Amino acid sequence: MSRVGPLLASSALVAWRFSRSDSASGKSVRIHHRLPFPISVKLQRIIMKNSTFPTNSSLSLGNEATGRVEHKVGEQDAVIIVDHGSRRQESNLMLNEFVAMFKARTGYQIVEPAHMELAKPSISDSFRLCMQKGAKRVIVSPFFLSPGRHWLQDIPALVADASKEHSGISYVITAPLGLHELMVDVMNDRIKHCLTHVAGDADECSVCAGTGKCQTSNCFFYLLSRFSGSMS
Repeated sequence: MSRVGPLLASSALVAWRFSRSDSASGKSVRIHHRLPFPISVKLQRIIMKNSTFPTNSSLSLGNEATGRVEHKVGEQDAVIIVDHGSRRQESNLMLNEFVAMFKARTGYQIVEPAHMELAKPSISDSFRLCMQKGAKRVIVSPFFLSPGRHWLQDIPALVADASKEHSGISYVITAPLGLHELMVDVMNDRIKHCLTHVAGDADECSVCAGTGKCQTSNCFFYLLSRFSGSMS
């Protein structure tokens, strides 16, 4: 079985560059091109052609909307959800809560949290725990918004180091949250709740609870105008 990792796939349209040799001059030519389709489609074809996957992977009949065959998490797969990590314990505990929500919603058997740095468990800690629970493949899903340096370099390096302790185990690093259409709903929900809180008609959300951060610089004047309006 070949090692599959990292799988750097993004559902967004991206600009990409490659070099080729010019037949006339023999010089290397840099070409800049915008893909007309999601890069995940191209990478999926490459990986499916050149790699093997564990036989325990669950395979659906396909996505009727796109015609794409979808591979699902199997019984011997483990999912590690990794965030940056923080010195603020409340932030780290929030990842634990999300992992519990994710596991309950998906029904996946092995789901573990991990922090890239600053806090425990580390990626190596969680990788080891997944092996102890019987995982044969580890799927690392970054709890990050954008495909920055941490996704491109740091997380792949840390996962590669963690995997060295466990021979014969494959891993996949998935795309960050990125430009998924559901993120629009999430952001809009946060905006509406915060505006409702600023107006005095809702408590702080679970993210801001106890911090007093969900406010505006002119919050007092906004509330005063609402009060004045109700008296007129």
